[in-house]
Amino acid sequence: MNTKNHPSSTRESEIVHMRRIVCVGLLLIVTCTPVLAECTWTGIQRIIAVGDIHGDYAQLVAVLRSAGVINKRNRWTGGKTHLVQMGDLIDRGPDSRRVMDFLMDLEKQASRSGGYVHCLIGNHEAMNIYGDLSHVTPEEFASFRDANSEKVREVFYERHLEELAADPNKAANVKPDEAYRKAWEEKHPLGYFEHRFQFGPNGTYGKWIGAHNAIIQINDSIFVHGGISPKYADMPFDVVNNRIREELKDLSLLKGGLVTDTDGPLWYRGLATDDETALAEQVKLVLDFHNARRIVIGHTPIRGTIAPRCGGKVIVIDVGLSAYYGSHMSWLLIEGDNVYAVQQGERQLIPFAEPAVKTHP
Repeated sequence: MNTKNHPSSTRESEIVHMRRIVCVGLLLIVTCTPVLAECTWTGIQRIIAVGDIHGDYAQLVAVLRSAGVINKRNRWTGGKTHLVQMGDLIDRGPDSRRVMDFLMDLEKQASRSGGYVHCLIGNHEAMNIYGDLSHVTPEEFASFRDANSEKVREVFYERHLEELAADPNKAANVKPDEAYRKAWEEKHPLGYFEHRFQFGPNGTYGKWIGAHNAIIQINDSIFVHGGISPKYADMPFDVVNNRIREELKDLSLLKGGLVTDTDGPLWYRGLATDDETALAEQVKLVLDFHNARRIVIGHTPIRGTIAPRCGGKVIVIDVGLSAYYGSHMSWLLIEGDNVYAVQQGERQLIPFAEPAVKTHP
């Protein structure tokens, strides 16, 4: 695991810095009653699921055209299809903002046709909200730059100097000369503060992400970015989703919460990496509790093709769609009781079989 891509490696100062931005007025926090969003659907005839995009707009368009849910003009043609994007739309690539804008519009188009676009919350969406920007590319910050960016950054630099002067310990150890300012500006490129505002509770993308689910169930299939660990195996999905939305709106709830828990649905990798025989009882517990047949996950790159595990009861679909991971092209199709991995235009039926359950003496 890349430790930089993990909540335990996030510096406390990054979250503190985010809170300071909130306090100085760029973000206006409004206390809201949690929204109880729908998270289960039944009677859906066709489901398309695609894995992590990571800021690659061209690959997103390519995979959606391949799946037949958009045309050459990038307009919805999926009818009543439910499209599930497994989270991690952003980071690592240059076009995160364009990806989000496109899917925000596609949600509306699909709804008018009786279809649905489900964009799940992934760990990278959460990271951008709570201030871990370790995978945000320079191009992403630049996409938020506008005519006022230099003035905005100047205001924040002046406030930064005021904070230094007010702290005797910092004032004694920091010399705010031109070299210091240059280093500070490198950490806060033009567009940085606009990015933080837009991912805040009143920003376009903060509100959009915060209205989504982390786990959904369509017919007998569960979709979740990371996975479902034993710790949360019997927690109702509406409870999980609402707790995650609350934590992303109020960063003081992050400590000890679901969003940064390594066993939580945004980070857990066990379903993709642990021994399949050892997983059998855990998977059965989750599926039985939620009356489901399979769990579809992203998050853990397998680079190349969709990988069924535990007799098809777990399906890993983070195939590495983005250029960052090699531009691999594959997507999941569920029609009725049949599940297919679609690669290079060819459907490959994913068999469903009962895996061996590990017995104990």
